[in-house]
Amino acid sequence: MSEGTINNWNEANQRYLMAAVRIVREELELDKSVVEGEDKSSNSVAVDIKSTVVQDNSENVLTELSSPASLDFLANIFGLSSFEKTILIMCAGVELDSRFAELITRLQGGSSLPSFSLALSSIKDAHWSALSPNAPLRYWRLIEIVNNPLLSKAPLKIDEHILHYLTGVHHMDERLAGIVRPFFANQIELVPSHLELANRILEAQSIENSHGLLPVIELTGENKPDKESIAAHLSLKFGMYPFSISINAIPSSVKDNIELTRIWNREAALKAGILFLDYTDLDVSDKSRLQSVNNFIENIQSPIIISSGQNTCKLVRQKRIYVVIKPTAHEQFNLWKGQFGNDVDLSDEEIKKLVAQFNLSTKTIHAAVAGLENGSLNNLNASLNGSILKKIWKSCCLQARPDVGELAQRIEPIATMNDLVLPETQKDILKELVMQVKQRIKVYNEWGFASRSQRGLGITALFTGESGTGKTMAAEVLANELQLDLYRIDLSQVINKYIGETEKNLKKIFDSAEEGGAILLFDEADALFGKRSEVKDSHDRYANIEVSYLLQRMEAYRGLAILTTNMKNTLDKAWMRRIRFIIQFPFPDIAQREEIWRKIFPIATPTQNLEIGKLARLNIAGGNIRNIALNAAFIAANEGTPVGMSQVSRAVRSEYNKLEKPLANIESTTWK
Repeated sequence: MSEGTINNWNEANQRYLMAAVRIVREELELDKSVVEGEDKSSNSVAVDIKSTVVQDNSENVLTELSSPASLDFLANIFGLSSFEKTILIMCAGVELDSRFAELITRLQGGSSLPSFSLALSSIKDAHWSALSPNAPLRYWRLIEIVNNPLLSKAPLKIDEHILHYLTGVHHMDERLAGIVRPFFANQIELVPSHLELANRILEAQSIENSHGLLPVIELTGENKPDKESIAAHLSLKFGMYPFSISINAIPSSVKDNIELTRIWNREAALKAGILFLDYTDLDVSDKSRLQSVNNFIENIQSPIIISSGQNTCKLVRQKRIYVVIKPTAHEQFNLWKGQFGNDVDLSDEEIKKLVAQFNLSTKTIHAAVAGLENGSLNNLNASLNGSILKKIWKSCCLQARPDVGELAQRIEPIATMNDLVLPETQKDILKELVMQVKQRIKVYNEWGFASRSQRGLGITALFTGESGTGKTMAAEVLANELQLDLYRIDLSQVINKYIGETEKNLKKIFDSAEEGGAILLFDEADALFGKRSEVKDSHDRYANIEVSYLLQRMEAYRGLAILTTNMKNTLDKAWMRRIRFIIQFPFPDIAQREEIWRKIFPIATPTQNLEIGKLARLNIAGGNIRNIALNAAFIAANEGTPVGMSQVSRAVRSEYNKLEKPLANIESTTWK
């Protein structure tokens, strides 16, 4: 409705309500006259408000209402009898008409609030059941009974929110404020597979509509953004207003839970509301919280859509489960194509690379494009420096970054293949890793290997070697080559002594990273991968389960997952067979150490008379060399001199002391 239409409706609704109040007031005055002995032809309140208003007013207020008046809509939606409707008008009248309040005071000889006794004696078709707890007036909290020893004498007061509603002020009940919120989801066009799913849901709900309480609609799966879009689409098609509620806001107290349910059901009936509840993050191990949430859902009378993950809600009432998956590769290709059109110079092959790497939802693809520089596709070619694909790729990485909290640390990749000092054999394996990640979609999907078996399609690697030999740097190099995010996961932090918690942590990591295919580096694998195949107690049994779960997720992960260990010999060979690449990072020999020393200082660092040959004789790994170079740089900066052998000597001794390692004779002669 336009603003003018709304204003006209508000004015007409107000006149209609006040006319209804006036009619009840006049009939009560008539009843008072009869009681006092005056000759009147009627002593009952007229109950057909609509016809009386038409007769009572020179202008027909009803014709000005573009939609039903609040009073009639409320009476109809809650099934009020004519007697109950008139009680509601009486309670509203004392709030809106001072003459009405004065009349009630005179009739009752005291309180300005009407009592049930007055209503029974004055209103036509009166019935005692109207004031029972399960009757609409009290069940839906339309009126309140003010404390009084006698029920029939108790003053009746209209609920404040209902009073505002009758006058045309349709706001959210303040008892729901901060708990229930309007559900805003981007109204984006659904891809064909999601549209087909939405149509199936609509068809099923229309069939069920004539059978009372509608089944719960449960959208399950990990594709949360598209579930929200489908929910918004369904709300629009149902012709209802979507609202959301947090599972954490649902009270644990049974009494408060029932009260919240009742208030929401009333609000939903008045506003044609549909509820969206995100069940994904509910901790199913918290039985009390789980029961509270399920009790709330069981008693919701409005249509309700639940978003769940692997743990679906277990209800007594009927529900329909629908799995929402990501758009297909073909649909994602068309989405990218539709986003760019002819405005961006991006080839089909480049779009295929995006689809191959990023398994994005509809909403995320829109967000990735919106996140580009200037946010304008019309000027994208001119505004972006360098490769357009590179910029879009970076935007995809940003949008798909996993939410893993404290379980993982994102590492900004800096190192390149030229920075690695490794034998050529190891470098060749790393290059093969890069190649397989880039070509996996072609081999698995286009060439059909995925149709033969879904097992072992993940690209997994094990990096073994002493600390400081370049395992983490190699992961950085891979991330740089593939232009992907790198996340370091310390398995010693992920492992939890409580049964099931380790798997839960691992699941969160893999599920969060799946969309963007980030590189996952599981550091210190020894913490989980020791020789535990021999089961001696329950801890060993669950340790084996944890290892099997990790390997299973690694094998199914669409990105690259890497394990590192300092102690390869502690790993069980049966588990190692499930890892595709195993790269040994050897302790650097003197020639490799010399190369590391030559590369360790940045070009901008001033150096003087460094004896690289002598430095290479130090029998230490690359990580230690980096520590020495960095500490020497700080010493030189503080002294205001270039980095020389004097500063390096002090840094060497500091590093050896830290390692609790004595300088051997051949090494100590270097510093004389």
